[in-house]
Amino acid sequence: MKFKAIVLSIVASVMSVVPFTVSQAQEMEQFFPALVYRTGPYAAGGSGFFGGLEDYMALLNLRDGGVNGVKLVWEECETAYNSDRGVECYERLKNKGEFGATVVHPLSTGITYRLIERATADKIPLISMGYGRTDATNGKVFPWVFPLITNYWSQNTAKIRYIGAQEGGMENLKGKKIANLHHDGSYGKETKPVLDLQAEKYGFEVKHYPVAHPGLDQKAAWLDISRRYKPDWVILRGWGVMNPTALKEAARVGYPSNRIVGVWWSGAEEDVIPAGKAAVDYVAAGFHPSGSDFPLIQEILDVVYGAGKGNISPQRIGTIYYNRGIVAGIVTIEAMREAQAHFDKTVISGEEMRWGLENLNLTAERIAEIGADGLVAPLKITCADHEGGGPVIFSRWDGSKWVPVTDWIATDKSIVDPMIMESSMAYASEKGITPRSGMSMGSDCGWATRLIWAHCNERDHNSRRLQWRIDICQ
Repeated sequence: MKFKAIVLSIVASVMSVVPFTVSQAQEMEQFFPALVYRTGPYAAGGSGFFGGLEDYMALLNLRDGGVNGVKLVWEECETAYNSDRGVECYERLKNKGEFGATVVHPLSTGITYRLIERATADKIPLISMGYGRTDATNGKVFPWVFPLITNYWSQNTAKIRYIGAQEGGMENLKGKKIANLHHDGSYGKETKPVLDLQAEKYGFEVKHYPVAHPGLDQKAAWLDISRRYKPDWVILRGWGVMNPTALKEAARVGYPSNRIVGVWWSGAEEDVIPAGKAAVDYVAAGFHPSGSDFPLIQEILDVVYGAGKGNISPQRIGTIYYNRGIVAGIVTIEAMREAQAHFDKTVISGEEMRWGLENLNLTAERIAEIGADGLVAPLKITCADHEGGGPVIFSRWDGSKWVPVTDWIATDKSIVDPMIMESSMAYASEKGITPRSGMSMGSDCGWATRLIWAHCNERDHNSRRLQWRIDICQ
């Protein structure tokens, strides 16, 4: 009887633990807010991007059971590309999940600007991949904002290098005229300073043409471009319906499409197909290609769409905006993996995700393992450099597909870095921010070790465990 009582006691103890273990397993979820816009004049970009991002996370859930045992969960909130609604969506979703929002992709320069101070106070990283506030590249002043891969100013230096190459050399830009047709919002205005600086440096003239939201009324601008200003080149800095409208208006007034160079938010299939023949020979920048013949995307088709779990029309898989969402998913999840490994945790907080982003080192070998060789370039982020300095490629629309017309063109850090430093330090002065230590863009911030030491001391109370954790943190 005594033996039986002991056995029953052990069984009872085990059973009392089992429900807790199962419950904990069910709570192993990492939450990602999705500030989408699937409606309105910019729906093509918003739906394509988030379709790709959500498909990538769905693949990891279905194929791997999540990331290191953690299921990826997300909730959409429709912003319609409206900054006020973007803030409302952020506030609605930021506290969901065990530690709140892991990271936010605003997919809007205007929303990004509005969220910088909020996200900083909430300790939630913002990823503005290829858009947003350019001087946030300086992570010493903007520790919670990550304009990953290539920012707007960097892209513009590559764009002027492309135009210079077409003119036979940068020295031949002198005396040329460039019209900058831009969306009249935060996004469109972002590159005016760098264009003005490059005009002064290379001796060309630039005239800025703002186009009011949503971009359907461009007749007056194109009449001035074609009849009065008569530029050698036009830079198209559009978004959504503004892009095919611009190409059709250019054709209407007789401006050649092969003298128009678009930003990467004006260079997707949805930007040119509605313009028909008017888009043929138009050239746009990019930091990744289109196409579905990548092992990763083929696996998404097999696993996600094979299970009926896709997040976009299958016909749009492999398009520019869809692939951009895939790239966003890769850099996001790889940073999450970095944080999980470093902090010896599964579900991570926004602060730990920031550490993962600032230590993201996406190598060619890892890209190949993911099945994305050729889809995304190697990327290394530091606490000082939240961009990574990626190069830019230019492609021509041939009427049915995008065809690369250049190799990867390096950006001009000699122009961009001083601008970033000047602008970010002015912001720091205005807001009373003390930048993290080390003033040059390439130096170590001296931040990560201090934060992690404090984090370790707060989390670990056993003296032996504490010492082990401090060694790892360093």
